[in-house]
Amino acid sequence: MTAFSVREVEERDWVRMRALRLEMLADTPIAYLETLATAEAHPVSHWQRLARGRPGGTKLVAELEDGRWVGTMTGIIAEGTPTLVAVYVSPTVRGAAAGVTDALLAGVERWAVQHGDQLRLEVNELNGRAVEAYRRRGFVLTGRTTPYPLDPPSFELEMVKRLR
Repeated sequence: MTAFSVREVEERDWVRMRALRLEMLADTPIAYLETLATAEAHPVSHWQRLARGRPGGTKLVAELEDGRWVGTMTGIIAEGTPTLVAVYVSPTVRGAAAGVTDALLAGVERWAVQHGDQLRLEVNELNGRAVEAYRRRGFVLTGRTTPYPLDPPSFELEMVKRLR
């Protein structure tokens, strides 16, 4: 198991958050609702605002002992429901043995249970690795889909996990 800790992102973390976001977009572009080029063009104020997070939400990071960020998950309230967004775990610490995904998800679930009975997410149908990872962690497909705005021929699949 990799030695890491999970904590809330703070506004002062915006530089490392930006670097991780760019890594995310380069690694799995289909998983996010913006392109790498768009993200690279954002001004500092955008990154500072993003690091502050949304009121009532949570933005977590997995940090190695050396300070390197290797994962992130964000919880927001969308359509009145706790929703998991901006999920990323670095390829170097993916998999159940590393524990990063499960630790981040546990943190978001602790936040979500304070706001509802379930946690929802959307995942691109072409991201089979992510769909299976969510299934293994108790998420189920609802049958609801929405067009993926950056690649209209694909769809976002809604999944939910009961928390109580």
